[in-house]
Amino acid sequence: MSPPSGNQRKHDPHEIEGVEQHSKVAAFPWLRVSFFIFVCGMIVIAQGPLPGKIWRAIVNTKKEQPAQLPVKPVAKPVDITSGPISKPIPEPTKKTKPVTDVKVIAPVDHTASSGGDLRRMSKGFDFKTMVTLVEGEAASFERDNKVSYVAEYELKVRMPTATTTMEDLQRVSPGIELALPGLKEMMPLAQISPFYFSLYKNKTERLKKNATQINDLMTRHNFFDCETILNLKHPRSGRRVLLMQADMDVVSDGSDGDRLPVMPDTIVGSSNYQPMTSYGWKKTGSTPNPLISGWKSRIAKAKAEIAEPVTKPERKAWLQLRIKKIRREIEDMQARSYLIAAYDPFIVMPINMVTDRSDKYAASIGDYAVVFHKGKIYPCIVGDAGPSFKVGEASLRMAKQLNPRAGPYSRPVSNLAVTYLVFPGTAGKFKAPDYLTWHQKCASLLGEMGGVGAQSNLHRWVNTLPAIGDK
Repeated sequence: MSPPSGNQRKHDPHEIEGVEQHSKVAAFPWLRVSFFIFVCGMIVIAQGPLPGKIWRAIVNTKKEQPAQLPVKPVAKPVDITSGPISKPIPEPTKKTKPVTDVKVIAPVDHTASSGGDLRRMSKGFDFKTMVTLVEGEAASFERDNKVSYVAEYELKVRMPTATTTMEDLQRVSPGIELALPGLKEMMPLAQISPFYFSLYKNKTERLKKNATQINDLMTRHNFFDCETILNLKHPRSGRRVLLMQADMDVVSDGSDGDRLPVMPDTIVGSSNYQPMTSYGWKKTGSTPNPLISGWKSRIAKAKAEIAEPVTKPERKAWLQLRIKKIRREIEDMQARSYLIAAYDPFIVMPINMVTDRSDKYAASIGDYAVVFHKGKIYPCIVGDAGPSFKVGEASLRMAKQLNPRAGPYSRPVSNLAVTYLVFPGTAGKFKAPDYLTWHQKCASLLGEMGGVGAQSNLHRWVNTLPAIGDK
């Protein structure tokens, strides 16, 4: 395109199309006149106070301008399972040097106290924690956002599998194959007891119920307290056996005025000691149960509290129910005798098992049983019922036989090395323990499942109760 001629003018980008423009050459020189007036005005103004005010206004305006906020870096997940928490470090700029290996100590102020350490509360299982930081909005917004400050907690539990082979039994109870040779014939047809599955079902239900109460959760030790529960049947004799492998906790309850008329004051006054066991029989003597006096003192204390004017109505109602319960227990102690854990060898089975009438392999109160540990076999009976979410309990007498250091608060065996064998359907008439009869019955039942190995023998219990009249 050729350049514009003298009669042509350049197109003004601000010109409105279709409107005639006047020539600028013949126009009055307004620009020069306006500039001259402006300069004169500035000279006049400079002589007054206005310039200082304008300058101060400009300075103040600069001070009031907000500083530009830095761009927030996207934070990465921070693992606090070990070591102090490190805050995200922004990417270095040209004016700063890269920051390396910086550890920031968390402030101790402006925080809420939980009143407890979760790691201490979560006894018995690993408690892994992680703080995940993500970029958010303004604090005024995030404060009202329910998902901006969230703690998530998940309890993961691996469900165990019941063992079913002779090799498995031998692994946790070395020597059992030689001590009880009949097991080798019985194990190929072994079936996992339904009580094994119900045991761990009850455990998981309990975990779900107490999931938010971390300090009340059962420990890993107590959750994994059972290796297996098997239904066994000898192929030739037809003898049924319920086999269980577990650890051993201690039961120290029970009382009998006919055999032990005096008990220590620490037991008589204890709020934890239970005078009854599931195995009991009609009282034959006239000597009162030594725990009755302690139970009567409980009633007296309850009545005294009820009489106090500060006792609230709901507390009084609870105390009245407690008094009724204690009176029923006193009546039981006046009419019946029970096993004494410190002197009688017995084991404890879950209450849902001993009350089951449909499973022909289920253990019942009074059934004969044997305990195998470290090459030795101990005769006993099923003497008490325990919670449906745990197994592996025995009387203090049995516990001390396995480990002399055992006590009411100290288990004799912590690993799953104890094998319990119960002979279902063998309970006889409930009566005072006769250790010789127990030995003979258990020996006969063991014979029906292959007998005892040549290098083993069945333990003989002796009566350790103090003679009547002895202190």
